Amino acid sequence: MNGPTAAAIAPKDARTAKGPIVWLNMDQQALDDAYDQLVYAPNRDQLTKRRIVNSAAARKRIGEPLRFAYGPTPVEGLDVFPASGAGKGTRAPVAIFVHGGAWRSGSASDYSFVAEPFVRVGGSFVVLDFATVDDTAGSLFPMAEQVRRAIGWIYRNAETFGGDRDRLYLIAHSSGSHLAGCAVTHDWSKDGLPRDILKGAALSSGMYDLKPVRLSKRSKYVNFTDAMEQELSAIRHLDKLSTPLIVSYGTYETPEFQRQARDFAAAVKAAGKPVELLVGEAYNHFEMLETLANPYGLLGRAVLAQMGLRP
Repeated sequence: MNGPTAAAIAPKDARTAKGPIVWLNMDQQALDDAYDQLVYAPNRDQLTKRRIVNSAAARKRIGEPLRFAYGPTPVEGLDVFPASGAGKGTRAPVAIFVHGGAWRSGSASDYSFVAEPFVRVGGSFVVLDFATVDDTAGSLFPMAEQVRRAIGWIYRNAETFGGDRDRLYLIAHSSGSHLAGCAVTHDWSKDGLPRDILKGAALSSGMYDLKPVRLSKRSKYVNFTDAMEQELSAIRHLDKLSTPLIVSYGTYETPEFQRQARDFAAAVKAAGKPVELLVGEAYNHFEMLETLANPYGLLGRAVLAQMGLRP
């Protein structure tokens, strides 16, 4: 039986007329829908359950992760899955994963399933925990800062789990890609770290300009300010980018998530920085993440190649 067409999964709009235009050609309802994944991905809950089940199964196969604190609060921790054979005189490249969840949900243990294909071919895999926007009085600044501090901690401590601090690669999905975008456009020299601390990054299904997000219903739980919009919009800080990028989206994602990825990749290219744009045909927002956990999937294959690893 064939799957649903793009038209079949697109949100139904029974209104006879649009309201006032808020962003591009969208009225408020259309813009709100464009930043609501459930509207375009009705199988979200099924995929969430599958992710958690698969993560538990992966931990049974590859072992429980090492747990380290990168900061003083309980949430500031990370799960480390060392590469197979780590500690035998070689240092492994390190993949650092920043999860999504609309800035409001998710934990490292929910994403263990992504680690397995990496550790089996000689890469260490680190999954970050960080605060939610509901814990930070609606501010994204503490979350972006925690992600940066975690990366700095990994650079300084990679040898403790057999990792190579000179081969750090950032991977992210959804709102995690927003936070990761802030990390790759951060001036690391201000932290006493190399500007090219990240040798590559793969940002999937993310947001890189907060202006339209601020206009959407996400402003009900994020206390956007002019400073937040400016400082945490990666597309506005490409002069600081020193990391080769992979940017991706699925064709069944919301129109805004597709546009954000295309515009960001185009801006990076126009700035003369290395970038590869990957399009997941017939994948929605949550299905794109599953291709990362498959060494032969769209994202899995691309990230392993970026890290110099072979499935």
